[in-house]
Amino acid sequence: MKKLRRDAGLTLIEVLIAVTLLSMLTVGMAIAMRVGLSAFAKTDEKLMDNRRVAGAQRALQNELEGLMPVAVRCTGGGPAAGFQFPMLQADEDRLRLVSTFSLQQGWRGQPQILEMFVMPGDEGKGVRLVVNEIPYSAFTAGMACVGVTTDPVFHIGVPQFAPFVVNEHSFVLADKLAYCRFGYLGVGPDGPSPPAPIWRKHATGLGWPQAIRIEMAPFTADPSKLQPITAIAPLRIHRSPDVQYGDF
Repeated sequence: MKKLRRDAGLTLIEVLIAVTLLSMLTVGMAIAMRVGLSAFAKTDEKLMDNRRVAGAQRALQNELEGLMPVAVRCTGGGPAAGFQFPMLQADEDRLRLVSTFSLQQGWRGQPQILEMFVMPGDEGKGVRLVVNEIPYSAFTAGMACVGVTTDPVFHIGVPQFAPFVVNEHSFVLADKLAYCRFGYLGVGPDGPSPPAPIWRKHATGLGWPQAIRIEMAPFTADPSKLQPITAIAPLRIHRSPDVQYGDF
């Protein structure tokens, strides 16, 4: 059997090569981990954005479907005092209603006066949909009425409402939108007999619509993310608060 030489071992070149290979392997593993973590962070960010959009869309649908058909009287002073009206301000860029659903308490809390309105986005880019929640009472709802005017189409008295105000409790339901507008399914001023329902831009003081539509589109389309879409909520109102019901 051949004996090993006393001077057998690794040369400096071999050690340098081994260290270089180990360093390259370590760097490669570090780069792979960084790429993987970066991909995971981007995926998680997109999933969070999608959950946020889906959650806001679902909350918006619940708020509309939770509409309470209540009639209140103007509690402010002036000639409008005592004027009874449906608690529904329904315009193309703003919507005020009473709902049994709230963002903070879901379906379990007390009714809320919801003030939804469209306002410009940051730096004037696009628009955003904002909502205020105010605990409901007949007095608080009546304070929203500041006057009475005449509807130019139906020629009936309709309430004038106080303007919406952004505060620290305002919640952004949708942001970075190209447009956001409301529509209301109801009977038009003219039409066949019986009149067929049509989508209107305004329904303030005209009773309760059969459905509410909120049309939205993103300011910048991104196919890789869930985008805000149009929400339509049917309103199943079978009892009018203006009619006194009794047993027969």
